[in-house]
Amino acid sequence: MPISLSKGQKVDLTKGNPGLKSIMVGLGWDVNTFDSGADFDLDAAAFMLGANGKCPTEKEFIFYGNLEHASESVKHMGDNLTGEGEGDDEEIHVDLSKIPANVERVAFTVTIYEAESRRQNFGQVSNSYIRIVDQTTGTELIRYDLGEDFSIETAIVVGELYRHNGEWKFNAIGSGFQGGLAALCGHYGIQVA
Repeated sequence: MPISLSKGQKVDLTKGNPGLKSIMVGLGWDVNTFDSGADFDLDAAAFMLGANGKCPTEKEFIFYGNLEHASESVKHMGDNLTGEGEGDDEEIHVDLSKIPANVERVAFTVTIYEAESRRQNFGQVSNSYIRIVDQTTGTELIRYDLGEDFSIETAIVVGELYRHNGEWKFNAIGSGFQGGLAALCGHYGIQVA
């Protein structure tokens, strides 16, 4: 049985699963039917953060425009433009053993592409979740359903992996931002054009 988290909850990932190395972070969502008529394109991303909570360089920002970190520790499996169908809409694969020593946290986010021009926000999105799966066994370890707490936000920090005493833990964050991907990039120290 996966551990089902609520907002703000932290849980050990590697301590209870010794030998855990390769995980799949799956993010999923549904779009409500009364939406604005334009397609919703939600994008998952990962920010690999140093001790100061910022990305050391822009190369630690993993998203549809930069699918893989040079260390091969974090790989985005590609952009899903519609979010239709069952199951995970986007996946990010993480090799915990390859995460560089200067990276203490990996934050997972979801943003709405062109939210402002399409007049879209997370109030129009439902059933959002993040789940962590052991890639070796296929076992779902952790699941966090975000609930319907959002209205005007266009970006969400869903959760993060973080190092603690040599082990990896997961924190269910679920905090929303206005300003989409640009706001998140600013928050994590990435300059956007």
